[in-house]
Amino acid sequence: MLPAGSGTAPALRGLSRFAEARGVPAGREFLLDYDVIEAFCVAGLAGRACSTRGTYRSALYRLAMAAQGPPGQRATPFPGSRAPAPYSPAERAELAALAAAQHDAARCSPALALVVFGIGAGLRPGELVALRGDDVIRHGRQAAVHVGGPAARLVPVTPDYAGRARELARRAGSGFVFRPGPAGRGYKNFVSNFTRSLTADPAAPRLSLRRARATFICHHLAVGTPVPVLLAITGIAEAGSLARYARHLAGVSSSKGALRARWRAERTR
Repeated sequence: MLPAGSGTAPALRGLSRFAEARGVPAGREFLLDYDVIEAFCVAGLAGRACSTRGTYRSALYRLAMAAQGPPGQRATPFPGSRAPAPYSPAERAELAALAAAQHDAARCSPALALVVFGIGAGLRPGELVALRGDDVIRHGRQAAVHVGGPAARLVPVTPDYAGRARELARRAGSGFVFRPGPAGRGYKNFVSNFTRSLTADPAAPRLSLRRARATFICHHLAVGTPVPVLLAITGIAEAGSLARYARHLAGVSSSKGALRARWRAERTR
C-alpha cells in the first residue's frame, strides 16, 4: 500500500492509472520511479494547468524520495517480471498457418487478426478488441493503426504484416476487426478465451497476444528503432520498462540505465 498524505491521493490515483495504461509493471518501486512520474506529469497531465502539474509532481517526488532517495541516488529497483519470449520466425509462420486452418470464418479471421495486429502492431488485448476497420490507415503497401484509449498513438504495421492488415481492415469496414458482431467486449478474458478455443496441433506454438506483443517490441529493439520512437508506438511510459524485453535479445543491452541513456541521447537528435 502506498502512503497517501494530504493532497497526494489524487496524484497517486492518476499516476496509477497512467502507469497501468502504459504497461509499467505493478509494484511500488516502478510506480514511484522518477522517470515514470515525469512521464505522467508531462504526458499524462497534458492540458492541465501548470500549477496542477507542479503540485502533482511535488507530491509524487516527496513519496519517491521517501521510498528511493533523492533523484540520481535511487536504489536499484527489483527487476520486473520477465516478458514472454518472442515468437521465432518459424513459430510466426506456424501461427499464420494455424489461423488459416480454422474450420470457419468466425474463427479464421479473428485468429489472423490476433496474429497480424499482435505481432505486426503490438496491440494489447483491450486495444485489439476495440479495433475497427476504420482505425487502420492504408497507404499504398503500408498500413498503420490508430489506437485509441489511454495510450492513444499511431502504430506503423511491420511490413511483413501490412498487406494482411489492409485486407482485414477492408473486410471489417467500420465494424470490429476482431470477432465482429455483438459481444461483451469489456470482458477481461475476451481474447484469451478465444485463443483457447482454437483448433491446433498440440505441438504447435500457443497463440498468445502477450507473446505477440513481445515479438513486436523485440523486433524493434533488434533492428535499432530509436527508443523514443519505440515508446511512442508501443504506449510504454519509460525506457527502463523495455529491459524486460531486451533480456531475450543477444547484442541489445537489458540494462535499464543503458536504455534510459539511449532515450536521452536519441530524443535530442
